[in-house]
Amino acid sequence: MNRTALGVAGIALLVLLVVASSSLFVVHQAEQALVLRFGAVADPENPIKGPGLHMKKPFIEDVVRYDTRLLDVDPPAEQVILADQKRIEVDTYARFRIANPLLFYQAVRTEDGARARIREIVNNSLRQVLGNVSLPSVLSAEREQIMHEIQQQVSETAKSLGVVVVDVRIRRADLPPETSQAIYRRMESERQREAAEARAQGYERAQQIRASADRERTILLAEAQRQAQILRGQGDSEANKAYAEAFSADPAFFAFYRSLTAYRQVLADGNTTYVLTPESDFFKFFHNAPGAGKP
Repeated sequence: MNRTALGVAGIALLVLLVVASSSLFVVHQAEQALVLRFGAVADPENPIKGPGLHMKKPFIEDVVRYDTRLLDVDPPAEQVILADQKRIEVDTYARFRIANPLLFYQAVRTEDGARARIREIVNNSLRQVLGNVSLPSVLSAEREQIMHEIQQQVSETAKSLGVVVVDVRIRRADLPPETSQAIYRRMESERQREAAEARAQGYERAQQIRASADRERTILLAEAQRQAQILRGQGDSEANKAYAEAFSADPAFFAFYRSLTAYRQVLADGNTTYVLTPESDFFKFFHNAPGAGKP
């Protein structure tokens, strides 16, 4: 009898332990939970369970746990057509937090489901916002404002999922390979054209400078020659004036000086022979010189 009672008591204790373990659950600090009864919220008035020890009805109620920390969404790169009809590949990421577990469960059930929906929302917002801006705007300081507008749209739409999107970022915005090659070839052609224009302009400018220098050289040489002619004329005039004054002061000496100059010039080359008559005026000072004999 005692053994039977002990056996029954042991079985009852075991059942009690199983029921107790099925009735109690712990929600950790970084979690929030929903208690579901046959797939529906068991306690509509207090559906969200925060950190701590909680109870549920065993076997008929289940617990769904959700992370309270920030969660990441990493959509694949998406091609977007901009307002200027340029195509770019945009690589984005987003971060969200589950703000309303009940709404979250009703809308998407799981975190993976939420990520899939948020990827769609981000891509739709990208197309809508970037479709109204040009490529230079995406690559300039306006990028922050563009991202702010995208985040606002994503956050507003994602509210229906029970989440708060706290950040949306463009990690990279690149041109598609075929577009990049076309732009590179166009830029290379443009640079070559600009280089050719610069060389042509440089050659033209060099020709202008050279022509200007030649013109100035010609003008300077002509002016120098003119000044030289003027100075030479002035010198000749002064010399003639001096000769005239000397001739007027002593005509005989001046005639003698002129003859000496002529002798020096004629007789400078000792190899030259001159044939002159003795009566020539060229020798008049030889005849009249002291000690000179008659020829």
